[in-house]
Amino acid sequence: METAAISPELVSRLVAMQFPEWAHLPVAPVDLDGHDNMTFRLGAEFSVRLPSAESYVPQVDKEQRWLPLLAPHLPLPIPEPVARGVPALGFPRPWSVYRWRPGEPATAERVYDATRFATDLAGFLSALYAIDPTGGPDPGAHSFFRGGRPVCELDNPTWSGVEQALRTSN
Repeated sequence: METAAISPELVSRLVAMQFPEWAHLPVAPVDLDGHDNMTFRLGAEFSVRLPSAESYVPQVDKEQRWLPLLAPHLPLPIPEPVARGVPALGFPRPWSVYRWRPGEPATAERVYDATRFATDLAGFLSALYAIDPTGGPDPGAHSFFRGGRPVCELDNPTWSGVEQALRTSN
């Protein structure tokens, strides 16, 4: 499905079909969208994220599984999955509903206290790095193999499986 076909109307229909309790909520695109997902507001409380291509589908399960486990260990709020949608109505991929995180993107104009911003960011990253990764996901298609072998090894013929996986996932 082309990203242009992922519209507020489609999201409204998917939500109404799979989560009728939210069918009355308005759907609108967000101002700043990403590349991996198309994101929409669902009422005042939720957001809906739909993978924009097949190669981004593994992120759905990863986020559904790991975000709730990471959240209690972090000093700042992170997205909270509240529902998982399934392919339907011509949309061929799973998708997610999250609790809406209010706020604005950090820009140079919006960061009034750079020291506090840097301190908060450092505290968040320190807490994230302190979480025991035992049992966490290995590098794979869900992360485009980030956290795996160093980039200099990707050209190594013994690692051609990764290159093949990346080619077939796009």
